[in-house]
Amino acid sequence: MNFEIILHAGIATGSVLLFAAIGEILTERSGILNLGVEGMMLLGAMAGFGTSLATNSAWLGVAVAVLAGGLLSLAHGLVTIHFQADQVVSGLSLTFLGTGLALVLGEGLTGQTPPLLLDYNIPVLQSIPFLGPALFQDHGLLVYAGYLLTPFTWFYIQKTRPGMHLRAVGEKPAAADTLGVNVYGLRYLYVFVGGCLAGLSGALISLSVSPGWYSSQTTSGQGWIAIALVIFAQWNPFRAALGGYLFGMLRRLILDLQGPRLLFGLVNPLYVNSNYSFFLIMTPYILTIIALIFGSRAIAKKRAGSPSALGIPYIRGERGQ
Repeated sequence: MNFEIILHAGIATGSVLLFAAIGEILTERSGILNLGVEGMMLLGAMAGFGTSLATNSAWLGVAVAVLAGGLLSLAHGLVTIHFQADQVVSGLSLTFLGTGLALVLGEGLTGQTPPLLLDYNIPVLQSIPFLGPALFQDHGLLVYAGYLLTPFTWFYIQKTRPGMHLRAVGEKPAAADTLGVNVYGLRYLYVFVGGCLAGLSGALISLSVSPGWYSSQTTSGQGWIAIALVIFAQWNPFRAALGGYLFGMLRRLILDLQGPRLLFGLVNPLYVNSNYSFFLIMTPYILTIIALIFGSRAIAKKRAGSPSALGIPYIRGERGQ
Protein backbone atom coordinates (compact mmCIF):
# COMPACT_ATOMS: atom_id res chain seq x y z
CA MET A 1 0.00 0.00 0.00
CA ASN A 2 1.69 3.20 -1.21
CA PHE A 3 0.49 6.54 0.17
CA GLU A 4 1.78 8.39 -2.90
CA ILE A 5 -0.39 6.22 -5.14
CA ILE A 6 -3.40 6.76 -2.87
CA LEU A 7 -2.87 10.54 -2.98
CA HIS A 8 -2.49 10.49 -6.78
CA ALA A 9 -5.70 8.51 -7.25
CA GLY A 10 -7.50 10.63 -4.66
CA ILE A 11 -6.67 13.84 -6.53
CA ALA A 12 -8.08 12.45 -9.77
CA THR A 13 -11.23 10.99 -8.22
CA GLY A 14 -11.70 13.99 -5.95
CA SER A 15 -11.66 16.33 -8.95
CA VAL A 16 -14.96 14.81 -10.05
CA LEU A 17 -16.52 15.80 -6.73
CA LEU A 18 -14.77 19.17 -6.82
CA PHE A 19 -16.40 20.33 -10.07
CA ALA A 20 -19.85 19.11 -9.04
CA ALA A 21 -19.59 20.59 -5.53
CA ILE A 22 -18.39 24.01 -6.70
CA GLY A 23 -21.19 24.10 -9.25
CA GLU A 24 -23.67 23.36 -6.46
CA ILE A 25 -22.07 26.00 -4.23
CA LEU A 26 -22.63 28.65 -6.90
CA THR A 27 -26.20 27.50 -7.44
CA GLU A 28 -27.05 27.46 -3.75
CA ARG A 29 -25.31 30.77 -3.14
CA SER A 30 -27.90 32.27 -5.49
CA GLY A 31 -30.70 30.82 -3.34
CA ILE A 32 -31.59 27.79 -5.46
CA LEU A 33 -31.26 24.27 -4.07
CA ASN A 34 -30.62 21.75 -6.83
CA LEU A 35 -30.71 18.09 -5.82
CA GLY A 36 -30.45 16.97 -9.44
CA VAL A 37 -26.64 16.85 -9.52
CA GLU A 38 -26.55 13.08 -9.94
CA GLY A 39 -28.80 13.21 -13.00
CA MET A 40 -26.82 16.05 -14.60
CA MET A 41 -23.56 14.21 -13.98
CA LEU A 42 -24.82 10.99 -15.54
CA LEU A 43 -26.20 12.84 -18.56
CA GLY A 44 -22.86 14.66 -18.91
CA ALA A 45 -20.97 11.36 -18.70
CA MET A 46 -23.16 9.87 -21.41
CA ALA A 47 -23.04 12.96 -23.65
CA GLY A 48 -19.27 13.27 -23.35
CA PHE A 49 -18.70 9.57 -23.95
CA GLY A 50 -21.07 9.36 -26.91
CA THR A 51 -19.85 12.58 -28.56
CA SER A 52 -16.20 11.56 -28.20
CA LEU A 53 -17.01 8.21 -29.75
CA ALA A 54 -18.98 9.76 -32.64
CA THR A 55 -16.62 12.66 -33.44
CA ASN A 56 -13.29 11.11 -32.48
CA SER A 57 -12.63 14.16 -30.29
CA ALA A 58 -12.54 13.90 -26.49
CA TRP A 59 -12.55 17.68 -26.02
CA LEU A 60 -15.64 18.06 -28.18
CA GLY A 61 -17.18 15.41 -25.95
CA VAL A 62 -16.33 17.53 -22.91
CA ALA A 63 -17.95 20.59 -24.50
CA VAL A 64 -21.16 18.70 -25.29
CA ALA A 65 -21.23 17.25 -21.76
CA VAL A 66 -20.96 20.75 -20.28
CA LEU A 67 -23.79 21.97 -22.50
CA ALA A 68 -25.96 18.94 -21.73
CA GLY A 69 -25.63 19.47 -17.98
CA GLY A 70 -26.34 23.18 -18.35
CA LEU A 71 -29.43 22.72 -20.50
CA LEU A 72 -30.85 20.09 -18.17
CA SER A 73 -30.35 22.41 -15.20
CA LEU A 74 -32.43 25.08 -16.92
CA ALA A 75 -35.47 22.81 -16.57
CA HIS A 76 -34.97 23.02 -12.82
CA GLY A 77 -34.50 26.77 -13.10
CA LEU A 78 -37.71 27.21 -15.05
CA VAL A 79 -39.76 25.19 -12.58
CA THR A 80 -38.31 26.73 -9.41
CA ILE A 81 -37.60 30.32 -10.46
CA HIS A 82 -40.42 31.08 -12.88
CA PHE A 83 -43.14 28.84 -11.46
CA GLN A 84 -41.89 28.99 -7.80
CA ALA A 85 -42.26 25.21 -7.40
CA ASP A 86 -40.79 23.28 -4.48
CA GLN A 87 -37.04 23.09 -5.07
CA VAL A 88 -36.54 19.74 -3.35
CA VAL A 89 -39.22 18.02 -5.43
CA SER A 90 -37.97 19.62 -8.64
CA GLY A 91 -34.37 18.62 -7.91
CA LEU A 92 -35.30 15.01 -7.24
CA SER A 93 -37.35 14.98 -10.44
CA LEU A 94 -34.33 16.33 -12.31
CA THR A 95 -32.27 13.38 -11.07
CA PHE A 96 -34.86 10.95 -12.43
CA LEU A 97 -35.08 12.88 -15.71
CA GLY A 98 -31.32 13.04 -16.22
CA THR A 99 -30.88 9.37 -15.35
CA GLY A 100 -33.67 8.35 -17.70
CA LEU A 101 -32.32 10.43 -20.58
CA ALA A 102 -28.83 9.03 -20.05
CA LEU A 103 -30.09 5.45 -20.08
CA VAL A 104 -32.23 5.91 -23.20
CA LEU A 105 -29.81 8.04 -25.24
CA GLY A 106 -26.78 6.05 -24.08
CA GLU A 107 -28.15 2.67 -25.09
CA GLY A 108 -25.46 0.74 -26.95
CA LEU A 109 -22.51 2.74 -25.66
CA THR A 110 -21.43 0.21 -23.04
CA GLY A 111 -18.35 -1.75 -24.08
CA GLN A 112 -17.09 0.76 -26.66
CA THR A 113 -13.90 2.79 -26.35
CA PRO A 114 -13.90 6.46 -27.43
CA PRO A 115 -10.88 8.81 -27.63
CA LEU A 116 -9.95 9.79 -24.08
CA LEU A 117 -8.48 12.86 -22.41
CA LEU A 118 -4.71 12.58 -22.27
CA ASP A 119 -2.60 12.83 -19.14
CA TYR A 120 0.19 15.38 -18.84
CA ASN A 121 3.06 16.20 -16.52
CA ILE A 122 3.78 19.70 -15.21
CA PRO A 123 7.50 20.47 -15.72
CA VAL A 124 9.51 21.43 -12.63
CA LEU A 125 6.52 20.95 -10.29
CA GLN A 126 6.51 17.21 -10.90
CA SER A 127 10.03 17.08 -9.45
CA ILE A 128 8.94 18.32 -6.01
CA PRO A 129 9.77 15.55 -3.53
CA PHE A 130 6.83 13.34 -2.56
CA LEU A 131 4.04 15.74 -3.57
CA GLY A 132 5.27 16.42 -7.11
CA PRO A 133 4.55 12.99 -8.64
CA ALA A 134 1.17 12.78 -6.86
CA LEU A 135 -0.09 16.27 -7.72
CA PHE A 136 1.59 17.20 -11.00
CA GLN A 137 2.28 13.98 -12.87
CA ASP A 138 0.03 11.84 -15.07
CA HIS A 139 -3.14 13.88 -14.58
CA GLY A 140 -5.52 15.27 -17.18
CA LEU A 141 -5.79 18.99 -17.86
CA LEU A 142 -9.17 19.09 -16.13
CA VAL A 143 -7.60 17.84 -12.90
CA TYR A 144 -5.04 20.65 -13.06
CA ALA A 145 -7.84 23.10 -13.85
CA GLY A 146 -9.47 22.04 -10.59
CA TYR A 147 -6.45 23.38 -8.69
CA LEU A 148 -7.18 26.83 -10.12
CA LEU A 149 -10.96 26.65 -9.96
CA THR A 150 -11.08 26.47 -6.17
CA PRO A 151 -9.21 29.72 -5.35
CA PHE A 152 -10.83 31.47 -8.33
CA THR A 153 -14.32 30.58 -7.09
CA TRP A 154 -13.54 31.76 -3.56
CA PHE A 155 -12.10 35.03 -4.85
CA TYR A 156 -15.03 35.53 -7.20
CA ILE A 157 -17.62 35.02 -4.45
CA GLN A 158 -15.88 37.01 -1.72
CA LYS A 159 -13.91 39.75 -3.48
CA THR A 160 -15.69 40.78 -6.69
CA ARG A 161 -18.79 42.84 -7.44
CA PRO A 162 -20.51 40.00 -9.36
CA GLY A 163 -19.77 37.79 -6.37
CA MET A 164 -21.35 40.35 -4.08
CA HIS A 165 -24.45 40.32 -6.29
CA LEU A 166 -24.47 36.52 -6.11
CA ARG A 167 -24.39 36.59 -2.31
CA ALA A 168 -27.04 39.31 -2.25
CA VAL A 169 -29.60 37.34 -4.27
CA GLY A 170 -29.00 34.34 -2.01
CA GLU A 171 -29.25 36.30 1.23
CA LYS A 172 -31.66 39.18 0.65
CA PRO A 173 -33.15 38.96 -2.84
CA ALA A 174 -35.71 41.72 -2.21
CA ALA A 175 -33.00 44.15 -1.12
CA ALA A 176 -30.87 43.19 -4.14
CA ASP A 177 -33.87 43.71 -6.43
CA THR A 178 -34.46 47.15 -4.94
CA LEU A 179 -30.85 48.08 -5.76
CA GLY A 180 -31.30 47.08 -9.39
CA VAL A 181 -29.81 43.58 -9.28
CA ASN A 182 -31.61 41.18 -11.62
CA VAL A 183 -32.52 38.45 -9.13
CA TYR A 184 -34.29 36.18 -11.60
CA GLY A 185 -31.58 36.56 -14.24
CA LEU A 186 -28.75 35.81 -11.83
CA ARG A 187 -30.50 32.80 -10.41
CA TYR A 188 -31.01 31.38 -13.90
CA LEU A 189 -27.35 32.09 -14.67
CA TYR A 190 -25.96 30.28 -11.63
CA VAL A 191 -28.34 27.35 -12.00
CA PHE A 192 -26.99 27.01 -15.54
CA VAL A 193 -23.35 27.34 -14.41
CA GLY A 194 -23.93 24.71 -11.73
CA GLY A 195 -25.40 22.38 -14.34
CA CYS A 196 -22.46 22.97 -16.68
CA LEU A 197 -19.98 22.05 -13.93
CA ALA A 198 -21.99 18.94 -13.08
CA GLY A 199 -21.91 17.92 -16.75
CA LEU A 200 -18.16 18.57 -16.81
CA SER A 201 -17.81 16.38 -13.74
CA GLY A 202 -19.61 13.55 -15.52
CA ALA A 203 -17.40 13.86 -18.59
CA LEU A 204 -14.33 13.75 -16.36
CA ILE A 205 -15.49 10.34 -15.10
CA SER A 206 -16.21 8.73 -18.47
CA LEU A 207 -13.31 10.27 -20.41
CA SER A 208 -10.51 10.43 -17.85
CA VAL A 209 -10.93 9.06 -14.32
CA SER A 210 -12.71 5.84 -15.35
CA PRO A 211 -11.70 6.02 -19.02
CA GLY A 212 -13.53 4.13 -21.70
CA TRP A 213 -16.27 2.86 -19.41
CA TYR A 214 -19.87 3.97 -19.46
CA SER A 215 -22.93 2.42 -17.85
CA SER A 216 -25.89 3.39 -15.70
CA GLN A 217 -23.58 3.09 -12.68
CA THR A 218 -20.93 5.48 -14.02
CA THR A 219 -21.53 8.16 -11.38
CA SER A 220 -22.05 5.68 -8.51
CA GLY A 221 -23.87 8.20 -6.35
CA GLN A 222 -21.13 10.81 -6.53
CA GLY A 223 -23.69 13.53 -7.28
CA TRP A 224 -25.22 12.98 -3.85
CA ILE A 225 -21.76 13.00 -2.28
CA ALA A 226 -21.11 16.37 -3.94
CA ILE A 227 -24.30 17.80 -2.42
CA ALA A 228 -23.28 16.47 0.98
CA LEU A 229 -19.84 18.07 0.54
CA VAL A 230 -21.44 21.48 0.02
CA ILE A 231 -23.13 21.24 3.41
CA PHE A 232 -20.06 19.74 5.06
CA ALA A 233 -17.92 22.56 3.61
CA GLN A 234 -20.46 25.20 4.70
CA TRP A 235 -20.51 26.62 1.16
CA ASN A 236 -16.74 27.25 1.17
CA PRO A 237 -14.91 26.18 -2.04
CA PHE A 238 -11.66 25.39 -0.21
CA ARG A 239 -13.39 23.07 2.24
CA ALA A 240 -15.29 21.45 -0.60
CA ALA A 241 -12.02 20.79 -2.43
CA LEU A 242 -10.44 19.31 0.69
CA GLY A 243 -13.47 17.10 1.31
CA GLY A 244 -13.54 15.96 -2.33
CA TYR A 245 -9.87 15.01 -2.37
CA LEU A 246 -10.12 13.22 0.99
CA PHE A 247 -13.12 11.25 -0.22
CA GLY A 248 -11.22 10.32 -3.39
CA MET A 249 -8.26 9.13 -1.32
CA LEU A 250 -10.56 7.13 0.92
CA ARG A 251 -12.12 5.36 -2.06
CA ARG A 252 -8.68 4.34 -3.31
CA LEU A 253 -7.61 3.29 0.18
CA ILE A 254 -10.65 1.03 0.40
CA LEU A 255 -9.62 -0.66 -2.85
CA ASP A 256 -6.09 -1.22 -1.54
CA LEU A 257 -7.43 -2.63 1.71
CA GLN A 258 -9.05 -5.41 -0.31
CA GLY A 259 -5.60 -6.60 -1.42
CA PRO A 260 -3.56 -9.36 0.27
CA ARG A 261 -1.24 -6.97 2.10
CA LEU A 262 -1.69 -3.92 4.33
CA LEU A 263 0.89 -1.37 5.49
CA PHE A 264 4.32 -2.73 6.46
CA GLY A 265 3.55 -6.02 4.72
CA LEU A 266 0.92 -7.14 7.21
CA VAL A 267 -1.49 -9.79 5.99
CA ASN A 268 -5.00 -8.49 5.30
CA PRO A 269 -7.47 -10.75 7.19
CA LEU A 270 -10.37 -9.62 4.97
CA TYR A 271 -8.57 -10.75 1.81
CA VAL A 272 -9.13 -14.43 2.54
CA ASN A 273 -12.87 -13.87 2.78
CA SER A 274 -14.11 -11.51 0.08
CA ASN A 275 -17.66 -11.82 1.42
CA TYR A 276 -16.83 -9.00 3.83
CA SER A 277 -15.42 -6.64 1.20
CA PHE A 278 -18.76 -4.88 0.73
CA PHE A 279 -18.36 -3.46 4.25
CA LEU A 280 -15.22 -1.70 3.06
CA ILE A 281 -16.92 -0.40 -0.08
CA MET A 282 -19.69 1.10 2.07
CA THR A 283 -17.22 2.92 4.34
CA PRO A 284 -16.75 6.17 2.33
CA TYR A 285 -20.49 6.65 2.00
CA ILE A 286 -21.13 5.92 5.68
CA LEU A 287 -18.47 8.46 6.68
CA THR A 288 -20.06 10.99 4.31
CA ILE A 289 -23.44 10.51 5.99
CA ILE A 290 -21.85 10.96 9.42
CA ALA A 291 -20.06 14.12 8.29
CA LEU A 292 -23.31 15.40 6.79
CA ILE A 293 -25.18 14.82 10.05
CA PHE A 294 -22.62 16.70 12.14
CA GLY A 295 -22.29 19.43 9.52
CA SER A 296 -26.05 19.90 9.38
CA ARG A 297 -26.26 20.17 13.18
CA ALA A 298 -23.54 22.83 13.22
CA ILE A 299 -25.31 24.80 10.50
CA ALA A 300 -28.65 24.50 12.31
CA LYS A 301 -27.06 26.03 15.39
CA LYS A 302 -24.98 28.75 13.76
CA ARG A 303 -26.42 29.11 10.24
CA ALA A 304 -22.74 29.10 9.26
CA GLY A 305 -22.35 29.79 5.56
CA SER A 306 -25.89 28.90 4.59
CA PRO A 307 -27.57 31.46 2.27
CA SER A 308 -30.58 32.90 4.10
CA ALA A 309 -32.89 32.61 1.09
CA LEU A 310 -31.78 29.11 0.09
CA GLY A 311 -34.77 27.06 -1.08
CA ILE A 312 -37.19 29.99 -0.80
CA PRO A 313 -38.77 31.11 -4.10
CA TYR A 314 -38.49 34.86 -4.70
CA ILE A 315 -41.73 36.62 -5.56
CA ARG A 316 -41.25 40.29 -6.36
CA GLY A 317 -43.23 42.55 -4.06
CA GLU A 318 -43.79 39.92 -1.37
CA ARG A 319 -42.75 40.94 2.12
CA GLY A 320 -40.21 39.14 4.25
CA GLN A 321 -37.75 38.35 1.45
